[in-house]
Amino acid sequence: MKHIGVIGASGMMGHGIARNLLAKGFTLSLTVHRNRERVADLLAAGAKQAFGPAELGTCDAVVICVTGSPQVEETLLGPNGVLSKARAGLVVIDTSTSEPESTRRLAALCAQHGTILVDAPLARTPVEAELGKLNTMVGAEQAVFDKIRPVLAAYCENIFHVGGPSAGHVVKLLNNFVAQAICTATAEAFAVGALAGIEPQKLVDVVSAGAVNSGLFQAMAKTLGGDFAGLKFELDNARKDLRYYTHLAELMKVPSLVGEAVHQSLVTASALGYGKEFVPALVKAQEKLTGAKITPQ
Repeated sequence: MKHIGVIGASGMMGHGIARNLLAKGFTLSLTVHRNRERVADLLAAGAKQAFGPAELGTCDAVVICVTGSPQVEETLLGPNGVLSKARAGLVVIDTSTSEPESTRRLAALCAQHGTILVDAPLARTPVEAELGKLNTMVGAEQAVFDKIRPVLAAYCENIFHVGGPSAGHVVKLLNNFVAQAICTATAEAFAVGALAGIEPQKLVDVVSAGAVNSGLFQAMAKTLGGDFAGLKFELDNARKDLRYYTHLAELMKVPSLVGEAVHQSLVTASALGYGKEFVPALVKAQEKLTGAKITPQ
């Protein structure tokens, strides 16, 4: 594994992945999206430009860092997709948050072309991406996992082999469901508390000293001071992830009462115009819905 292709290097997470692969000595090729300025530093540092995903089919591995299943499917199966010119033995590492059902189908199609699809979605933020300290949960056979581990180690601090193909995407959806449940519950609690006549900061003081505390709660608590960038994750992306989660629960025939409530909270915030903001904007949505005064006006 020496020559690595990256699709999505202009994104907040993809740039850090590409930067660290270069820094660790891998030969890097990348596709250039509309935002060429975002990858100018990578090209200046020695990355090679590929004119479309198909050109990366000759690499040892291709890392895909896009939004979700539709984008991954287009990247692999489109007219100029990776599989159109993939060499036998190519390993495709999908770092997106995607639907496991789609991942299993794509893995079977990749196998027909002599390539291997690995799902290795990410946790943490663009800050850790630039530092090479992301977390990843990997769905792959053991031999494939062992083969790609040095690639993952270039941009990840913690690497979890969670099972076979598609297991990474299952665990990622579970992780994001729990995360967004915390965020939506916190925003709702702030609204209820404010309308009940207490200062939300008093709730933060109590939670911060007990077992309910978490990094996500503290990210949401920063909104009380007007900081909505404590969690740099787009609300619309969180909404998409919860839709994937509730679909997974439905396929498993598991009632998802909490999952549906969290999903609809995100849908509501998006409908109110906060979809392109970060997840802490859930607090703004609660203010608009309830009339509560939570953040600095």
